[in-house]
Amino acid sequence: MHVPDGFFDAPVSIGAGVVAAGGIAVCLRGARGELDDRTAPLAGLGAAFVFAAQMINFPVAAGTSGHLMGGALAAILVGPYAGVLCISVVLLVQMLFADGGVSAYGINVTLMALTGVLVGYGVFRLVTALLPGNVPRRTAVTAASFLGALVSVPASALVFVGLFALGGTADLSLGTVTTAMLGVHVLIGIGEGVITAVTVGTVAAVRPDLVYGLRGGSAPLEIRGARPVEA
Repeated sequence: MHVPDGFFDAPVSIGAGVVAAGGIAVCLRGARGELDDRTAPLAGLGAAFVFAAQMINFPVAAGTSGHLMGGALAAILVGPYAGVLCISVVLLVQMLFADGGVSAYGINVTLMALTGVLVGYGVFRLVTALLPGNVPRRTAVTAASFLGALVSVPASALVFVGLFALGGTADLSLGTVTTAMLGVHVLIGIGEGVITAVTVGTVAAVRPDLVYGLRGGSAPLEIRGARPVEA
């Protein structure tokens, strides 16, 4: 999914850069309401985890591999605004190591940070709202995490196809690009869903208060003082 330099023409690269800059500006403002003493350190840990996890590729098809994008995972753990910022920082660091072009940074943020988070977190919220109330909350969150992450990957691939239709420079037909992107990224989405569900489910099992997607459903941490001893 990491787009290199020269894969899109200048108007599309500039336009995506404007969209990415606007999205990051909105998220910088919105993240103030999501980050507190507990979630701010978790946002840093989440970005580090996504960065490390993206270095691990898993086989998808013959000669093809994929890795975690992390948008849904970051959004469910620390909130959608902070999630966009986490993935944008990861993409910035990766760009410095030549994983994604400099002129394509706005495209990569649009694809993996903005689309990945918005679609992944939107599906997560929709599924948790539609599941029956008798489903255990941890089970509901784990299932919703899987579906949110699964859908976010082919959604990002579809946005890629849309951008390619506007200004792709490769000599490939739009049908070929669509088939290749959707076919591979649906399979990658399954891996993304499994990793996200396992990670969110594990954190929810031991520290539900650290999962942003569980807010409102679990009691906040309470610091209790020592009880007085009766004489």
